[in-house]
Amino acid sequence: MRHRNFRLFVEGQSVSLIGTWMTRVATSWLVYRLTGSALLLGVVGFSNQILTFLLAPFAGVWVDRLDRHKLLIWTQVLAAVQSLILAWLTISHRITIWEIIGLSMFQGLINAFDMPVRQSFLIQMVEDRQDLGNAIALNSSMVNVARLIGPALAGIVIGAVGEGYCFLIDGLSYFAVIATLLMMRIAVAPPKRALTSMLHQLQEGWTYVVHFSPIRTILTLFAIISLMGMPFMVLMPIFASKVLHGGPHTLGWLLGASGVGALTAAIGLALKKSVRGLTSAIQYSAFLFGAGLILFGFSTNLWLSLLFMALTGFGMMQGLASSNTVIQTLVPEDKRGRVMSYYTVAFVGMAPFGSLLAGFLAHRLGAPHAVIITGACVLLGGIWYSTQLKPIRAVMRPIYEQMGIIPVPALQDQPAAR
Repeated sequence: MRHRNFRLFVEGQSVSLIGTWMTRVATSWLVYRLTGSALLLGVVGFSNQILTFLLAPFAGVWVDRLDRHKLLIWTQVLAAVQSLILAWLTISHRITIWEIIGLSMFQGLINAFDMPVRQSFLIQMVEDRQDLGNAIALNSSMVNVARLIGPALAGIVIGAVGEGYCFLIDGLSYFAVIATLLMMRIAVAPPKRALTSMLHQLQEGWTYVVHFSPIRTILTLFAIISLMGMPFMVLMPIFASKVLHGGPHTLGWLLGASGVGALTAAIGLALKKSVRGLTSAIQYSAFLFGAGLILFGFSTNLWLSLLFMALTGFGMMQGLASSNTVIQTLVPEDKRGRVMSYYTVAFVGMAPFGSLLAGFLAHRLGAPHAVIITGACVLLGGIWYSTQLKPIRAVMRPIYEQMGIIPVPALQDQPAAR
């Protein structure tokens, strides 16, 4: 927080993210209220993320070419427009499922640029790379504080005046981010003019990701988790209404419990003084995430479900923030935007297919069985990652030694970096 630009970013995002979580809850509740369909919940999730999957690698090239500060301002302006249109259609009772799908696709287009530029911009707000891990963890903490407040507030607003006012609050909250971004003083030199084509730069980024085993392994694990684990969120309205026999307030409690677990993990990571140990944290997080999903799928009691949601949120956030920190520490600056675009593909881009799969499984087998099956797949992904730990630590160790993160050993047989 001693970095002025990062402090401004936190102040603006703290407001905006509450609105973002309100919109997530309100959108899923609105879709389920209009259609009563688990499959359409999956379709809306798919439409929100498919363009992110398709366009994020190309967006990553632009992130490395353009002024990240200005690009981030434009993504916030467009996101505000999207939310305000959604609010107007809902409040005026003109909204249909097709308009929700169309606006969700527009939001996915924005996210294809917003997520890689946001992640890459961190290094420009926090000049000292030693502070980068703490900045990422604090950013995650901020997300999860909003995750506690936003769903609970959304439940109150939906019950009182309807979903449209959640979208309105979200649209207005983006102005806080835009204002703080305009107040920043960015001293980093603008990117150098590209001497090669976009396709060549795209291939260069892909080659780096594929051949550098630590990043390849982490992104593969998160592609599995995003495909099979993350889409549990789209099924939450079903658990709130059908399994636990509640309403929008119950949905807010479930998402809030997940936020408590995620916030706990983020605070723990923010207190770490080094990136050492994060490869093991990624391993444990996959096991906790998978186990939490399976237990949640079996639960029919609200209090147990809240407990298992907290466990799920802890595992999900610990893995997300730990992997982000490791990748950002390892990647060279000239490839940062492209690598973070593939991180976006692994984390968000696989989710649309997972949303469709979760919606299909819930439609055919029921939401509890769908979550149990996907949780088991996350556990299998964690087991696979465990088999890769030793070789990727061997690759990471000399890099960490060169960066001064770990001391150079006196003997060659010292254990690998953790």
